[in-house]
Formats: sequence, C-alpha cells, structure tokens
Amino acid sequence: MENARSMPHVLVVPFPAQGHAQPLLDLAALLAARGIRLTVVTTPANAPLLSPLLAAHPASVQPLVVPFPAHPSLPAGLENAKNCPPSYFAIFIHALAALHHPILAWARSNPVAAVLSDFFCGWTQPLAAELGVPRLVFSPSGVLGTAVPHSLFRRSVKRPPDADDGYSVTFPSIPGELSYQWREISGTYRSYIEGRMEEQVGEAVRQNFLWNLESWGFVSNTLRALEGRYLDSPLEDLGFKRVWAVGPLAPETDTSGELGGDLGAWLDGFPEGAVVYVCFGSQAVLTPAVAAALAEALERSAVPFVWAVGGGGEALPEGFEARASAAKRGLVVRAWAPQVAILRHAAVGWFMTHCGWNSALEAVAAGVPMLAWPMAADQFVNARLLVDETRVAVRASAGGIGVVPDGGELVAVLAEAVGEGGAGARARAKELAAEAAVATKGGGSSREDLELLVEWIHKL
Repeated sequence: MENARSMPHVLVVPFPAQGHAQPLLDLAALLAARGIRLTVVTTPANAPLLSPLLAAHPASVQPLVVPFPAHPSLPAGLENAKNCPPSYFAIFIHALAALHHPILAWARSNPVAAVLSDFFCGWTQPLAAELGVPRLVFSPSGVLGTAVPHSLFRRSVKRPPDADDGYSVTFPSIPGELSYQWREISGTYRSYIEGRMEEQVGEAVRQNFLWNLESWGFVSNTLRALEGRYLDSPLEDLGFKRVWAVGPLAPETDTSGELGGDLGAWLDGFPEGAVVYVCFGSQAVLTPAVAAALAEALERSAVPFVWAVGGGGEALPEGFEARASAAKRGLVVRAWAPQVAILRHAAVGWFMTHCGWNSALEAVAAGVPMLAWPMAADQFVNARLLVDETRVAVRASAGGIGVVPDGGELVAVLAEAVGEGGAGARARAKELAAEAAVATKGGGSSREDLELLVEWIHKL
C-alpha cells in the first residue's frame, strides 16, 4: 500500500445531519480506497458516525474531533440535526461557522491539498482560501436540487407584496426554464427573504450559498441517467462550476438478512409488487389531520401497506392500526425501519415518499416506483424530476407539509398506481434501476466521474 504520508491529503467537513453526512462518508470511503488520505472533521457526539469509515480505512482516514460551538438558539448538547425541525438547519449553518478558527489552527501544522465539504458548510470556502487550496462542494442532493436554492440566493428572488403562495418563481438559467410556486420554494429561503429569520442567522445562510459559488466545483450524489439534462453543460446557477456526478453513493450491501421477525414474515405473505411502503423520513411528522386522511385512503383503497412512522411517529387515528392488523392488510412500524431492505423485498411495489433525495435514490436503485408527496426543502424539486422527467413516480399529494389532501383523490391515486395505470412508472423504474447499477460499475458514468475526481485530486 502507498505510504499514507505520500498520499494527497484532503480535509472532509460533513454537515451534522444524517441525510448529509452519510453520503459524504460513503464518498470518503471511495476516495480512501483510491489512495487519498483523509481527515474528517467531527464533534464529540457525532464521532461514532465515523466508526465504519475508520475501521475500513485505518491507515488513510483519521478524525479531527473539535468541540461543537455553543449557540444561543440551540439546546445545550445538541450536535446533530437528526429529528430536529427544519428551522434548525439554518441555525446549524450559523453555529458551525465558528469552527473556522480551530480547524485553521490545526491545518497550519497539518497541510492539506484540498477541502471537501458539504454545501451547508460554505464557511469552509474562506478557510480553503486562507490555506491556499481548492474547495470542492459536496451536494447530498441532485444537481437540480442544488441549482435551485443557489439560484434563489444568487438572484435574491422575492415574492411581490400582493402575491399569494401560488406565485410562480421561474428559473430562466436552468434547462427547461423551470418554474415553481412560492409554496414549493425552500422554507429556509422563504424565511430568510421574508425577514422571519434572526438577522445574523439569515446572513450566514445567504453567505453560505454565495461562498459555494466561489468553489472549484461540485461533487453530487446523482447520476447521468437521472439528471443528464443538467449535467450536459455548466449551469450559471452553480457559478458555471464543474459537477462530478458520482452517485448513487450508498455502498452495495446484502439486505437479505435484515428483514427477519414479524416484518419479514409479513411481507413474505404477499405476491410480488403488491405492497405500498409508506415513509416520510425523519424530519416530517404528519399532523393528525393529514395522518387521518392518509389512513382513511389506505383503508378505502384496500391496498396492502407498511407504514413506517418512526420512533415518535404520527398521531394515527384511533383504531386504525388495530383494524389494519386484523384485516392482515396493513402493518405500522414504529421503530427504525430497514428502508433499503424493505424496498428491495419482492412484495414491495410502490414507495409513498416525501421525495427526500436519499430516499429517492434508494427507490431508484431498488427499481421501485414512487408515490410522490413532497413536504419541504428540495423535495418539490425532486418530485418534479421524478414525476415529470424520469417518469418513475406519480403525484400523491402536492400541497406540502400540513396541507390535508382530498381523501377521494388519494384513494384514486393509490388505486390507479397499483393497477394498470401504474404500469408505465413500474416499467420505467426497472429500467432506471438497471441504468443506476451500470453507472457505478467499471465504464459507467458515475464511476468515470469518480475516477476523474480522484485523478484531479492526485494532481494537486
């Protein structure tokens, strides 16, 4: 093995949220396996997340544990945005900027060739400039989901005072000249531009995105088969920077042993493609009214389902869970659900999802079509891509978090999806899964971009 000290040394800075940190650590493992030495910044409570990476690459990966910066708007001891309301993301962006100085002090005696950091860690751009090295921005979202918020902050888009949430925002510099309603724009951006965010926090968020546009390029957890239209030429809304598309980044694992017990036995009792898997991630918690509407639709449609509500979980209607269990047609999972294994079970034919990017990629890799129910953040952008462009999803609800869908419409969507009306999306999902599998293998588009990225780092 190459001597560790002779390897190019890259400083990796994750953002402490599960959907951000995990794909960046997956990318770090790929870089470490290709002769790049990495130092990964973490805080004491987040350090255990690095354990698999450190165990797999002990000679080329080391942690840099720094104290989490205190912030008046964060509870003492909170170091990760997992299970936090979306408003906390902006506060974390502001708080983490205080790590600039301790990391700079460390780097003065530990030279690095480049900085690779999450797109919510824009403060590492001036850090890299002080060190005289290039910075690469890692995006846990797709190219489109990355370009849209950068466009908003770059242009300081505002809604007219007399316009409602249906006001259309256009993106003329993005292929297709896309448009979204104001309600579909990131809540973080709307809070900032409408002055509902504490001034210092808002300025930190704005500067975060502008700093990203000064970087050397973006590394995105996406693939050409999914977003080739946005990879064909540099995008103005990403500062005309290069984008390396290296996804899907989740490592290949054997999920056959993860569905033991009641869940595995329950799924085994259904024919191929019969079950709808329902999960809205760890951030969105349905209001009682929304949960009731969905529960009613699941009962009326008579589709078999697994509904993963997580540890806290939604407030499900009284008697719903018991009725579903008695009918042997529905199962509610209140603990952590092995989502990848569930999606890869033969009985699962559809995934009702909030369209978070990691969930979307897991469904793509499994060849499972989606019932798109975006809630917030980049999810409306992702839903449009999945429904209108790649056609591996159909819309379940478009109102966003807290908006109660029409029960009858939701029943119709479920019935059509599991019936003949969903045949096109099911077929396209299988095709895209095959393309995704090829992308990460030798000669595939994502593998080629990964090798080009590694080559670029080795030349620094």
